[in-house]
Amino acid sequence: MLAHPAEWCYLCLSYLTHYKLIELNYQIPKEIKMSSSSQAFLLDVNLQPGKQPPQLWAEADGNPPGWIAEHREALRAAVIEYGSLLIRGLGLHSACEITTTFKLLTNTLMTEREAFASRRVYSDGVYSSSTWPSNQQMCMHHELSYTLEFPGLMLFACLQAPTHGGATTIADSPAVLDALPTSLVARFEQEGWLLTRCYNDEIGASFAEAFGTEDRNAIERYCRANAIECAWQPDGELHTRQRRPAVVRHPLTGQRCWFNQIAFLNEWTLIPEVREYLLDIYGADGLPFNTRYGNGDPLEEETVQILNQVYEAHTVREPWQAGDLMLIDNIRTAHGREPFEGPREILVAMADAVRLTNC
Repeated sequence: MLAHPAEWCYLCLSYLTHYKLIELNYQIPKEIKMSSSSQAFLLDVNLQPGKQPPQLWAEADGNPPGWIAEHREALRAAVIEYGSLLIRGLGLHSACEITTTFKLLTNTLMTEREAFASRRVYSDGVYSSSTWPSNQQMCMHHELSYTLEFPGLMLFACLQAPTHGGATTIADSPAVLDALPTSLVARFEQEGWLLTRCYNDEIGASFAEAFGTEDRNAIERYCRANAIECAWQPDGELHTRQRRPAVVRHPLTGQRCWFNQIAFLNEWTLIPEVREYLLDIYGADGLPFNTRYGNGDPLEEETVQILNQVYEAHTVREPWQAGDLMLIDNIRTAHGREPFEGPREILVAMADAVRLTNC
């Protein structure tokens, strides 16, 4: 288990400029531009706030793609309205059928960049869930939010549900933000937060896997273009640092969202024996990943505990059933994964990229 501890931290860190209004090139479906609420209310969505994700039963009659095509506008609007939507009754039975469904629902599927953990590739833009020990919880995160182009929409589909646990958990980011201590939020809004990564060939994605190339010049160009400080070590390892904001505004609704991975990537979120192992092998400055306050000060254990406790207080979950489809607004809604028993096969797609300028 300890041979690959970094796989316990697949995450995504946000990049939105902290000092001035950002510009977003977000492909907004025309129906959402007109009226998301009116479209969303065309669906009979079961809402139990604080208990489970918004749910919808689909009368697909053995034709999931046809049902999706017919209801696409209302489904997209419902995700904007509620932040997430769990759709049951579709009866998705194959990776091919899921891929077709994903494409019908989205404008463009994305290719993952700067990965932290491995995935199986089913087809272009369609992946397995990230590799993660089944007996460990995956903490809340926003997919690919550490890149300059991250998904506005996440899609999950269940081919095989585990025998126990394994739910994709979600939490409303504006609610999390409102529940955090005011003084803590103020500090992070003022300073941002700092992510450090130390790539190696033993833990997590190598720099070649993360950047899609072994060409050092190409990696350096990517880092410069994406506001990432990088330094090659004598042993050939790559170390990077990137300062990010902690709070952003949703590009469609204007809601302020707690949008970061301050707690998830921090050493204090690791289980104690893994943290001690990594410190013993790599030292405090060589951890495969870690986070700090934006000014470089280390985060206190109690601060990380507060962040995780607030997330847990706002987390809702629903066990997967084979054939389910879940849509998640990646900016408004954080997601994670429970520990599980038995085989679990969830297909994932990242879609409708949000671009950032003035970086």
